[in-house]
Amino acid sequence: MTGSEVPTPGHTTAGHTRSGTPVIEVRDVSVRFPGVLALHRVSLAIQPGTVHAIVGENGAGKSTLMKLLAGVQTQYTGKLELRGTPCRFYSTRDAEEAGISIIHQELNLVEQLSIAANLFLGRELHWPAGWLRDREMLERTRHWLRQVGCELDPERMVGGLRVGDQQLVEIARALSRESDVLILDEPTSALTEAEADRLMALIGTLKARGVTMLYISHKMDEVFRIADTITVLRDGQLIDTRPTSQATPREIAHLMVGRDIVPSETVAPRTPGPVLLEVEGLSLARVDQPAQSRLRNISFQVRQGEVVGLAGLLGAGRTELLECLFGASPLPFRGNVRLAGQPLDFRHPSEALAAGVVLITEDRKRLGIFEELSVGANITLASLWQNTMGGLVVGAREREQVGTTIERLRIKTAGPGGRITQLSGGNQQKCLLGRALLMQPRLLLLDDPTRGVDVGAKAELYQLIDSLVREGLSVIVTSSELPELLTMSDRIVVLCEGRVTAELSRAEATEQRIMEAATMR
Repeated sequence: MTGSEVPTPGHTTAGHTRSGTPVIEVRDVSVRFPGVLALHRVSLAIQPGTVHAIVGENGAGKSTLMKLLAGVQTQYTGKLELRGTPCRFYSTRDAEEAGISIIHQELNLVEQLSIAANLFLGRELHWPAGWLRDREMLERTRHWLRQVGCELDPERMVGGLRVGDQQLVEIARALSRESDVLILDEPTSALTEAEADRLMALIGTLKARGVTMLYISHKMDEVFRIADTITVLRDGQLIDTRPTSQATPREIAHLMVGRDIVPSETVAPRTPGPVLLEVEGLSLARVDQPAQSRLRNISFQVRQGEVVGLAGLLGAGRTELLECLFGASPLPFRGNVRLAGQPLDFRHPSEALAAGVVLITEDRKRLGIFEELSVGANITLASLWQNTMGGLVVGAREREQVGTTIERLRIKTAGPGGRITQLSGGNQQKCLLGRALLMQPRLLLLDDPTRGVDVGAKAELYQLIDSLVREGLSVIVTSSELPELLTMSDRIVVLCEGRVTAELSRAEATEQRIMEAATMR
């Protein structure tokens, strides 16, 4: 790489851009992966000091385009200009030095390091003698955490944080670089509504300072709340770019999927059967402080053919409760849990799977997919016994099972033999759902199941889950989006600081009532 290929670093506001010149211009860019044309002759201009939303279905090419701008995707045809100067990035460091930072949908933190060490990784502060300026880095980390409304201890290990907290750390790390172009790829996917509101306010502040932001989101309310301009991608091609003031959410959704989306609200009421799961007085100690409770005296029921939603702010205990039911809790719980009348006390997830209880984790990258395996292997990994004969896997059976799952869930992939990491986040999530359904569960635990899933795929998943529930499947679902819980759930159990503060029927539940219960002390 020659120095002329990367624009001069050190830009801290978009005001450095010449008047009338786009801060970023993409011309006829194409990206091809094995069997997939991810981008096809995309041309786009991003104006300085604006919030430009990039929307589209999973696999439309949004993340690929953003990775290209951030120096992650280096193989492409076409031209890229930054502040009127031709450029080509060969690494993320090139992009960062040119003033571009990205917040990935899939978190890129080093779990074995502290929050402060992650924020300053590769750009540590040193004294002239070579010693690290630890105290200064800790103070600066506290400052940037406060900027995103987070009060975490900078010395905490990132690996011990929940995914929502890790997302906030990722955002703080990007902001700490003081870049004048900020790419946000689904930044609120793991945040509660209150945390997302703080981020929206922060984006407004950054925009007022002249920072240019490219914002990827499947949440139309966010897009129309903060974006000045919206660009729609579909199947790797640019479909339309228009000012937000000249668009409606329905129009944009139609452009994204090329068809009208059936409203989720049309789902008819369900008639649940007998009680399948009974939880009485479930309590769980804190891992870091065993004398204190993480979950306190939780009681509720789940009936056959029913969806029970778990609502609550980040840290309310939703994920911990699902882990207890799935045998994945690091500590044993106290209390009584019965599944179909039989005592439930799983000590390992394998015991839960054998009993027909399946969990789809919120942390897809770390706890869900197997990055080194193919799409097909990820789908059938937990149900290989269905395709074996004499202790050997029958390839034809497995291929048929994978093909049926891909078709049923409309997974966009070049084929079952491709690496799962080549799929978009939403299509990876569909693979996890397909894996779960192949295990023929009685009780399905969904921890934020549509994180990173586009509006069209969400509607398809809602309809699929509804059809499965009507066939007798029972579901417990958490979500950071209250409208999603209201759409999917027959009843909603609200948690606050590890205890149940409300249980609402579909008729009783509203966003206001849920938030009131979720903030009850």
